[in-house]
Amino acid sequence: MSFVTVERAGRVATVRFSRGDGRNALSAALMAELTETARTLARDTTTSAIILTGEGAFSAGADLKDPAQAKRASAPLIERREMLKAGPDLCDAWETLEQTTICAIEGFCIGGALSLAVACDFRIIGAGAHLRLPEVPIGMNMSWRTLPRLVTLIGPARTKKLTLFGEKVGAEEADRWGLVDLVTPDGGTLDAARAWAEKIAALPPVAARMAKAGVNAAATALHRATSVMDLDQFALAATTEDHQEAIRAFLGKRAPNFTGD
Repeated sequence: MSFVTVERAGRVATVRFSRGDGRNALSAALMAELTETARTLARDTTTSAIILTGEGAFSAGADLKDPAQAKRASAPLIERREMLKAGPDLCDAWETLEQTTICAIEGFCIGGALSLAVACDFRIIGAGAHLRLPEVPIGMNMSWRTLPRLVTLIGPARTKKLTLFGEKVGAEEADRWGLVDLVTPDGGTLDAARAWAEKIAALPPVAARMAKAGVNAAATALHRATSVMDLDQFALAATTEDHQEAIRAFLGKRAPNFTGD
C-alpha cells in the first residue's frame, strides 16, 4: 500500500494513513486502501482493538483536486453511482469490524473524515483540534450514511447545527456534545488511544466482540433504512450549478453566489 501502514503490538493494531502533507485528504486511492485494510483486519482473529490515526492532522476530508473527481463527474449515471459507493463502503467496512475501533484525531477532521470517525467506536481528540462538516454549505447533501450515526451520537438538533452551519466544532464542545469520548493535550491522542486499546486487549476476545455487536445492533438498527437514498441525493446535488459555484469559490478563495439552481 502507498498510504496506509499497519503496526501490531499484542492484540492491538494501529492503522496509520499519510499522504505526506500532514493534511491527508481522502483521495480515491487512499479511501480504497483504508477500505481494504478494514476488510483484511475483519478476518484477523488475533486483534481485539484497532487504532486509526492520520500522520499529522487526521484528515482534511474529500480531495477536491483528485483526478477521480473529474472522471466521476463525466461518467454515465450508473458508473457515477458505483464510484460514489467508495465513501459509504469505507465507513461500512470500519463500522462492521468486530474489533473495537478507536480514532486518534489531531489537528482537524473534516467532512468525509468525520464520517469515517463516527463509523468507529471511540474518538479521542487533541485539545486544539476541530471537527467540521462543510458539505451542505458547498451545495452537497450529507452522505456516506453519516446522518443516522450522528443523530444516534449527539441527537437531531446538534446534528442539524453541525451539518447546516458547516462551522468548526472545537474539542471541548465536541466532548460536551458526546461527539468525541476523550480530550487530550495536543499530541497525546495516540498514547491515550493505546491505553484504551490495551484495556480492550486485556478482555476476553469473544466476549468483547459480542458486547460490541450487541450494542451496535441496538443503536444502528434503522441506520441503513434512514440513509438508503443519500448516495442518489449526492449524485443529484453534484449536478447543480450551486455545487459547481461552491467549488469555484472554494478554489478561488472567495464567497460563493448561490442561486438555487
